[in-house]
Amino acid sequence: MPDRHPTPIGAAHRPASRMPVRSQAASSDVGVPEPAGGAPPPPWGKRRVLLLNTTFEPLTALPLRRAVVLVVCGKAEVVHGDPNGIELHSASDSVVVPSVIRLATYVRVPYRARVPLTRAGLMHRDRHRCAYCGGRAETIDHVIPRSRGGEHTWQNCVACCVKCNHRKADKLLSELGWRLRVVPRAPRGMHWRLLAGTVDTDPQWLPYLGEPAA
Repeated sequence: MPDRHPTPIGAAHRPASRMPVRSQAASSDVGVPEPAGGAPPPPWGKRRVLLLNTTFEPLTALPLRRAVVLVVCGKAEVVHGDPNGIELHSASDSVVVPSVIRLATYVRVPYRARVPLTRAGLMHRDRHRCAYCGGRAETIDHVIPRSRGGEHTWQNCVACCVKCNHRKADKLLSELGWRLRVVPRAPRGMHWRLLAGTVDTDPQWLPYLGEPAA
């Protein structure tokens, strides 16, 4: 694989009920089976469910137990269930383990323009690509180093590969003859607040979160 180089200047909480977890293919309560050919889902205690408003606007990522409470109480409906068909069973009822749920009643959410800067959100914004060479990003970099007055903001932070991060160190782009592939900007919108706070995003959430934009 050819080596990548930076682009030089001038170049182009409350449980719903005690429901044991069972899959459609298993009869024992042994937790979530590992999907064939893929990575296992998050542990139950860390599993999150995307909550949509009645308008299908993303609101937040809920703990699984809280999501099940809303569904069981009739306050929300399941839009997408677990892709492996996992269900929660009680003595008299069963509920599909949800991935995405939708509220039955519209709630008004105050608009907050500022999206918090997090590593997860920054990687989503830059599509996990190095802002200098386009390779796979593993870390973040301050375009203007903090040692030289740079701020920790969306406009001054970019995703970066380890190689470019070491080569750049505390230098300015003008000193290296580098340029950014894309001008970094602060994202806006409710879905970006979710992306900024969620490390492991379920693929079934993506149609509701929109396309990442730099």
